[in-house]
Amino acid sequence: MHVFVTGGSGLVGSTVIAELVGNGHSVLGLARSDPSAAALTALGAEVIRGDLNDLAVLRAGVARADGVIHLAFDHSGFSAPDALAAAVAQEGAAMAALGEELVGSGRPLVTVSGTPAVDGRASVEGDPSVTDGPVGGRGHSVNAVLELAARGVRSAAVRLPRTVHNEGKGGFAGMLTDIARRTGVSGYPGDGAQRWPAVHALDAAVLFRLVLEKAEPGTVWHAVDDEGNAVRDIAGVIGRRLGLPVQSVPQETFGPLGPIFAFDQPSSSAHTRHTLGWEPKHPGLLEDLENIQP
Repeated sequence: MHVFVTGGSGLVGSTVIAELVGNGHSVLGLARSDPSAAALTALGAEVIRGDLNDLAVLRAGVARADGVIHLAFDHSGFSAPDALAAAVAQEGAAMAALGEELVGSGRPLVTVSGTPAVDGRASVEGDPSVTDGPVGGRGHSVNAVLELAARGVRSAAVRLPRTVHNEGKGGFAGMLTDIARRTGVSGYPGDGAQRWPAVHALDAAVLFRLVLEKAEPGTVWHAVDDEGNAVRDIAGVIGRRLGLPVQSVPQETFGPLGPIFAFDQPSSSAHTRHTLGWEPKHPGLLEDLENIQP
């Protein structure tokens, strides 16, 4: 299969491309800069230049592909509420363009989403996407993609947990590390008992490939290995590795993501594992955070 991938030079995207190429697929990767283009080429992908604002380029990429994996998001949006809203809107328009180009083709469109928080239990694949709060717009966009199953698109969503990690980097835990380096405190909101799910990027990449190859239209899957680590335990490893104090800090420390950081949000992948035969094999989050360099 010749696969059009957006966001292919990122932490998750780079492992997805390597997984696809390693399993006999070819890749056309979207690159918005020379460094991104070089990274995609090094991974064995063909390059098409543009970004999420270039809807004509996105449509051209789809036209050249047998399937699409959408991973791109402007992470600079996490810096402020207005920037986050703009990034969510940008992604929504891009996802709509990708989907419309695939209508009636029967080709797969695999998009990325996030595991939801559900009161009192771990979320499961059948739970609805979050459509309110700071990133609620992403939920609406993902739902629109899934609804394309009724219009001849083999659409599916892979929900990533709050931390996708590799060599101690990535996700919400990576943000905690960056904030700790900047503030001199390895902090967590509240009492730190809230739980965050996690997965190694290399394991997530395998699931994206399996969903591309096998998933039924309109389905949702969970790329979750660790069902939920207490945030204070995550902060504890970060603090020990950086030689910094570990303590509760105001929710505002985490900017527009503060309310999300404070949620208890464990998640299960039992259905995904049973149905697709996906089995994570790489280190869990707390073990992987031992790779953080002081």
